[in-house]
Amino acid sequence: MGRFREWLGWPPPRRAAVPAGTRVYAVGDVHGRADLLQPLLGWIAEDHARRGGDATLQLVFLGDLIDRGPASAKVIELLVGADRPDAEQHVLSGNHEEMLLAILGGESEGVVAWLDHGGAETLESYGVDPARFWDDPDALPRVLRSAIPSRHRAFLCAMRDQIRIGDYLFVHAGIRPGVPLDAQTGRDLRWIRKEFLTSHADHGPVVVHGHTIVPKVEYRRNRIAIDTGAYRTGRLTALGLEGEARWTLTSRLDRA
Repeated sequence: MGRFREWLGWPPPRRAAVPAGTRVYAVGDVHGRADLLQPLLGWIAEDHARRGGDATLQLVFLGDLIDRGPASAKVIELLVGADRPDAEQHVLSGNHEEMLLAILGGESEGVVAWLDHGGAETLESYGVDPARFWDDPDALPRVLRSAIPSRHRAFLCAMRDQIRIGDYLFVHAGIRPGVPLDAQTGRDLRWIRKEFLTSHADHGPVVVHGHTIVPKVEYRRNRIAIDTGAYRTGRLTALGLEGEARWTLTSRLDRA
């Protein structure tokens, strides 16, 4: 009987959980879709109230708030100006924020790549015409520092690489399998794909991530993918966690 149970995978794996008294909502890649984020924040508040109890609300944003979509400046303002005395807000940096912060820091080598991958839309959202900067990338860092409000810049600089809550680790892209969590590089946390996505390793905590678009939330034994491609599909998803329970909320428009 012992062998039979072992062959079946007995005992079953322990279900991941967040600490008692905590309710978490993790939001996938927004990519400038303020029209999806604003209603989703309202639905999260309603869902939290409906579920009741005295659970502490924790909001986790998995990065890539900016680029590609039309309203990156408004997305940042929604979170910078949020008045949530009953919630703790955690904002992670994605690879798109990494590119923008490098340019704000004076680097011009990545300007064209950033513009080609949605940075042009971010510039337009801050009232800057991106046309000249493909040919004059050296001029962009100074213009960006002038165009982006100081409180938005401070918000971007304060973004974190990862946060752990109970049995869950929240990152933007993933982790490098086999590397201790405290030794992960920021670049891997924001950029990794194949090595992480194809890994069946037990990472310890279940990794909740965005970065790679999935048609619907993808639950694996070692990770949960929640980037449903807001800028392209018109679907922005939040993953809810309380105890061992999991659920999703999706802000959706018929027109992407």
